[in-house]
Amino acid sequence: MNATPTPDRPNVVLILADDLGFSDLGSFGGEIRTPHLDRLAAGGVRLTQMYNSARCCPSRAALLTGLHPHQAGVGYMTAGPDPRTNLNTEDSAYQGYLRDGVPTIADVLSAAGYQTSMSGKWHVARQFDRSDPSTWPNGQLHYPLPRQRGFDEFWGMLGGAASYFDPQDLMEGDTPIGRGSEDDWYLTDEVTANAIRMIDAAVDRSQPFFAYVAYTAPHWPLHAPPEDIAAYEGAYAEGWDVTRARRHEMQRDLGLVPSSWSISKRDPTAWPWEETRYPDWEAHRMAVYAAQVSRMDAGIGEIVAKLEERGELENTLIMFLSDNGGCAEFLKEDVFYDPSYVPSHTLDGRRVTLGNRPGVWAGPDDTYQSYDVCWANASNSPFRLFKRWVHEGGISTPFIAHWPDRWDGGAIMHTESHLIDIVPTILEAAGVERRDLGLEGHSMVGLLSGHTEARPTPIFFEHEGNRAMREGEWKLVSAFPGRWELYNIAEDRSEQFDLADREAARVRQMARQWTAWARRIGVDEDFRHRYRDDFADYTMLHAPGRMELLRS
Repeated sequence: MNATPTPDRPNVVLILADDLGFSDLGSFGGEIRTPHLDRLAAGGVRLTQMYNSARCCPSRAALLTGLHPHQAGVGYMTAGPDPRTNLNTEDSAYQGYLRDGVPTIADVLSAAGYQTSMSGKWHVARQFDRSDPSTWPNGQLHYPLPRQRGFDEFWGMLGGAASYFDPQDLMEGDTPIGRGSEDDWYLTDEVTANAIRMIDAAVDRSQPFFAYVAYTAPHWPLHAPPEDIAAYEGAYAEGWDVTRARRHEMQRDLGLVPSSWSISKRDPTAWPWEETRYPDWEAHRMAVYAAQVSRMDAGIGEIVAKLEERGELENTLIMFLSDNGGCAEFLKEDVFYDPSYVPSHTLDGRRVTLGNRPGVWAGPDDTYQSYDVCWANASNSPFRLFKRWVHEGGISTPFIAHWPDRWDGGAIMHTESHLIDIVPTILEAAGVERRDLGLEGHSMVGLLSGHTEARPTPIFFEHEGNRAMREGEWKLVSAFPGRWELYNIAEDRSEQFDLADREAARVRQMARQWTAWARRIGVDEDFRHRYRDDFADYTMLHAPGRMELLRS
């Protein structure tokens, strides 16, 4: 069924960044130049307490379905269950792919007459060897593709990470493809270009559209065009401690955080800038990261310009967020990734140097690095911890919503929300019934319209044994395998003052609620214990000799 866009049936553009920290955008306190996202923020609404599900693929599963990741089948990662876990290999909270029979937002909107498209990173199907496209098991139960899950069009990558210059797992529709032959081919630009192509086609059909734009930026590897990197050379010469403190002050000035909140202590796995052994190399890594963010922002500007050109901007709901907090993963020289993710050679035959090796300058296609724990600590200012933890640094995302036909610009709202709220928000905005979908979230249309009522239900989290619950001003949280901690988020969102001993009765009551939720959605509380060795290796934060190598 076709349906013409009307004020009651807006277009929807959902934009997801990958591993972007809470403070990276200019409109959230950062020094990275993001004028296009900042323009959307100035003309729209910012939410300061929007939460994600702590990791790439669990967040994507929740974002697409409006369910908790375990309910959608991606309670851990897309690797799927291991025989050691003794978990059911099918229809499990840990099966590692979107559960069959669980509708996505694209399924629902398509049935309601929307044109649905996706450009970018999928990452909600099981992992497989992507080095030989002829062996790809696409379309099988464990390996669902976007066009099987409600999207009319798809261009993008299937897995979780890839070279920005030569990704190994690109597809168009249901067909594996190679990258283009252009010398200036760059993945972020291609995600943008294909999103615009699909939006153009939907407008030509006079059909309301849902466009899901899932960038890989700024997920490692640190790859960016030279001219973008040059724009940030020297910008980080004062180091991560200064960057982190300046961002916190800017957040206070912008009204994003109260002046009473102190910045969290430097992460114990980080070290003072003045003790770093390779300051120029460290500053350069952050310059590349910033370049990746700016290039994504430029692409978002192109999407907005296309909407303006086609007369669709006023009646398009645009939402932007990140899938998790800044990523502290340290890429070792013998990092676990295989050739299906990391090409051994560039297209012109040069050897790719893998890992965070001082003296190897990140950015070009023959490198493969991350920006590491100290810079991630700055990205998540003023919060604690990182991607994969459920302390605030791991689950807090910058969130921007822009819909000129409905909302005045510049509002900053502080009510807690979660990405499971995005599906019901889109459905309410589009006038689509949500009955019989079993959605766990709540529509944010009222909140984004300026109403400040409290969230009607708590927010729960679990990833790799890391646990949390947010109810009103209180947050219960535990980093595996530690005990429960309790924080008053209204007074201490940077989680500096643990009140668990003082509020023992509250801890017991909230812990009972968390346990009831976990059992209801299929959390296996012993899961991470059985995977202890694998998790220790995957973290890559404490690689042998790492601090001795990089710290003087």
